[in-house]
Amino acid sequence: MRIILCGFGIVGQSLARLFESRADDLYAKYALKPRIVGVFDSRGGAADQSGLDPGKLVSAKKKSGSVSDGAPSGVDMIQNIEADVLIETTASNYNDAEPGMTHITTAMKRGMHVISVNKGPLALAFPSLMELATYNRVLLKFSGTVGGGTPILDYAKNSLRGERITSFSGILNGTTNYILSNMASGLSFEEALDDAKQKGYVEADESLDLDGLDAAAKLVILANWIMGMKVTMPDIECTGIRRVTAKDIDAAAKKRCAVKLVASCDGRLQVGPREIADDDPLCVNGTLNAISFTSEHSGTQTIIGKGAGGMETASSILRDLLEIRQEIAG
Repeated sequence: MRIILCGFGIVGQSLARLFESRADDLYAKYALKPRIVGVFDSRGGAADQSGLDPGKLVSAKKKSGSVSDGAPSGVDMIQNIEADVLIETTASNYNDAEPGMTHITTAMKRGMHVISVNKGPLALAFPSLMELATYNRVLLKFSGTVGGGTPILDYAKNSLRGERITSFSGILNGTTNYILSNMASGLSFEEALDDAKQKGYVEADESLDLDGLDAAAKLVILANWIMGMKVTMPDIECTGIRRVTAKDIDAAAKKRCAVKLVASCDGRLQVGPREIADDDPLCVNGTLNAISFTSEHSGTQTIIGKGAGGMETASSILRDLLEIRQEIAG
């Protein structure tokens, strides 16, 4: 399967390592032989129709900071290289979703299937992107956009198949959960934020985490995919955690509760700080994500797991790739 890889940061490099380490296993078990025919980062691209060596790509990135060998990058690569699947891993942009939006739409118009872990295009244009995929008879997969390596979308769509999900709520941003957990341990907001930054948990644009934009984007994807809505980012009522104080944390603790940034779909689409009982399965700490689905007959079920991480997200891409392989074979 010929692949163009957009972006070669932590996730892209983790995926390359995964392809290299599991090459024999993937072919033996699934008849899948991923072949990266093009890859680009912010400084340029590399291309070879016979396939690029994943290990050499990672080494080149570490040595020079780029995979570039002079090949055209970005849209030029997508338009001129023959590939079966485009994997979009560039940074999420919630203003205009670029450059990911153009990468995805260009690929679909050329007949490529698309896997995206970039939330920007889906958050701003989910309904139209799904329509474009259907029109061009290609598949659009995005398991890694919500929950990283934790299969939240797959669980709701497949494990609860036949059920009617009536509502859901969840902690969908590990960074804010880490900050609020540390505040509950006695740190101030500023101290907890600094600690999260030092550990590399905070986005380069911290407003994506602190103002709830990342959680809102994931809520859009969940609402569209699971509930059949047609919504985008402007439909979300969104409040971040900047105004949460030590007094708020202490007041919640006295009621045996914890303050968490919760995204919910229960008639309204909301993201905001909320008190959750300590014994609620949703009340997880650290960087964990958790989401509870309430369905008509099965009651409420909660799934918990890591929300981010290079290898975890790369594993979600591999799951999507295997699904595409299976659907093509079918």
